[in-house]
Amino acid sequence: MTSIKTEIEENFHGTIVKDPFRWLENSDLEETKEWDTEQMAATVQYMEEIPERSKIYNRLKDLWNYPKYFVPKKHGDFYYYLKNIGSNNQPTLYRAKDLKAVEETEEVILNVNSLADDGTIAITNLSFHSDGKLLAYALSEKGSDWQEFKILNLETIEHYPEKILWCKFSSIAWSEDGKGFFYNRYPEAQNELNDENHFNKVYWHTLNTEQTADEVVFEYPEDEQMVFYPTITSDNSYLILYAGRGTEHLSRYLYKDLTVPNSEFKWLLQNGDALYSFIGIEDKQFYFFTDKEAPNGKIISFSIDALESENWTVVIPETEESISTIKMIGGHLVVSYIRHASYVLKLFTLSGEFVKEIPLPELGTIVEIGGKKEGNELYFSYTSYLSPTSIYKYSFETDQVETIFSPSLQLDLSDYKTEQVFYESKDGTKVPMFLTYKKGMKRDGQNPVLLYGYGGYHISLTPSFSASNLLWLENGGIYAVANIRGGGEYGLAWHEAGMKEKKQNVFDDFIAAGEYLISEGYTTSAKLAIMGGSNGGLLVAACMIQRPELFGAIICNVPVLDMLRFQKFTVGRFWVTEFGDPEGTKEEFEVLYAYSPLHNIQEGLQYPPILITTADSDDRVVPAHARKFAAALQDANPQSSNPILLRIEKGAGHGLGKPVGKIIGEHADIYAFLFKHLYV
Repeated sequence: MTSIKTEIEENFHGTIVKDPFRWLENSDLEETKEWDTEQMAATVQYMEEIPERSKIYNRLKDLWNYPKYFVPKKHGDFYYYLKNIGSNNQPTLYRAKDLKAVEETEEVILNVNSLADDGTIAITNLSFHSDGKLLAYALSEKGSDWQEFKILNLETIEHYPEKILWCKFSSIAWSEDGKGFFYNRYPEAQNELNDENHFNKVYWHTLNTEQTADEVVFEYPEDEQMVFYPTITSDNSYLILYAGRGTEHLSRYLYKDLTVPNSEFKWLLQNGDALYSFIGIEDKQFYFFTDKEAPNGKIISFSIDALESENWTVVIPETEESISTIKMIGGHLVVSYIRHASYVLKLFTLSGEFVKEIPLPELGTIVEIGGKKEGNELYFSYTSYLSPTSIYKYSFETDQVETIFSPSLQLDLSDYKTEQVFYESKDGTKVPMFLTYKKGMKRDGQNPVLLYGYGGYHISLTPSFSASNLLWLENGGIYAVANIRGGGEYGLAWHEAGMKEKKQNVFDDFIAAGEYLISEGYTTSAKLAIMGGSNGGLLVAACMIQRPELFGAIICNVPVLDMLRFQKFTVGRFWVTEFGDPEGTKEEFEVLYAYSPLHNIQEGLQYPPILITTADSDDRVVPAHARKFAAALQDANPQSSNPILLRIEKGAGHGLGKPVGKIIGEHADIYAFLFKHLYV
């Protein structure tokens, strides 16, 4: 399959770089649309010719059909919770007065499955007023990061007439009297796509009025990239604004005294020298998480009258474990830690005294924590590689943990096991990796292995359940997850060891994981597949380019691949804090150019079979990355005996709110591709 090549080139600090497929960046171009159609036709035909594909699809439908629950939240007389009964594309919002008698007391509040036949409208935010009578909720369509907020009266179950637009990852802060809320959004659409993602502002919205009447309460024209998220303290005294730049691991805070009429915003934490996260307020003391001089995180408190760092009190000091989440619940600080890429849950008094560690079922992940500051119940969701997400309640009164929601599967998971191993990377760094497989597995080098990784943005890959992975396991495959540098498994230092000029550490760690799996007899190169999405798509593509002989197949999902132009699209400019800026300095350009997958493809080299996925509505990592990489690979080796396939999902985005039907269809293609190339 050939693609048109142009003579476009660009000068980066004295280095001339050709960009022959730049026209594929334009999704509206007729030539691009025709090219997409041609690519998808080839991919569909390839998948249809795999005999196992229909059987895989049907099995995935069965495996995905189990109830999925989210953490309940108590508001007024009701517990509100999201639940997917198993066969729906999207979860539905329910409420019940008694969680022990859900079947008798629950009622449907919002069922977005009725809004779109293909399930492409999803709930992406829920914000309740403290008295439980009002709900602002956000909908996103076709996987877009853009959100539309609607407001529901929870007494009458009737909507207010207004809609709140131009929101993206926005936050809602209800006033105490329920007459309105503060929220953040971007300006209305401009002519250029990128302009929509500048100059985030905080507005006040009065209930039952049009959005056009909303008042700007805070803006910061000095920095067009700064984003602001409002919240109101539990005592309704202060409006707090988180201020940060996209994915940058630094933050600032401002505050406004709501008890003083016409008060101005003042800086609470201004320097932007570390990550800060507001936890709550107690006795006029502000509680914050920070990694300032504490790479694994610590909890501090200070008075509004003494903001200087010399007046901070360390409530919970840094430990060898990395802090993940902190909540004020039941008069306690509830803190989840990551211990060797698995979660632990601890309780402390508000003065920082350790109370206890709440026992958890196995090596796994706390997905969400909920509860009232003045309540006596703590709810949390927990999952592992072999356990679907279950919901638990801890009672501060009885000191007991009980299961609230526990979905069942039509499969005996006791036939499988998860183990954690540690291996050495290229520079001697020890890296943990989880391996999940069927009991009785022999280390004879004949097992198909799917190795997954991410390695960026301080994101930790901790154990989580996937129905699709069960298909892999029940057919004798091993599922491996490498906790490589760039993530947050060991705090800030682990993240920084995989950023910018140190990004090669990430690829070295992942390559070393593959080498370990082979040397220890789990598999061979021919049976080793790697998979990653977004930043993980960059990971697997770079590793394929650097070590093509090491892998038997590549699954490259919604990837970042053009490391010289990623900052040109939508929110890509935020990523320069993670990757560096190719236009900024020669040194940063040279680092990016050295590993950019698009720019390091070798002509005539036989790369492993690769399936690249993207989505036409992806407004986070635009499909241009996947298109250009696929075109360049095909052009470099037109006679390749290994497939170079591009799968473009219609009516979907980067993954946010993706309907189950589309997930199953995509996973059917992914696993059919893997079965064809690894089960030989």
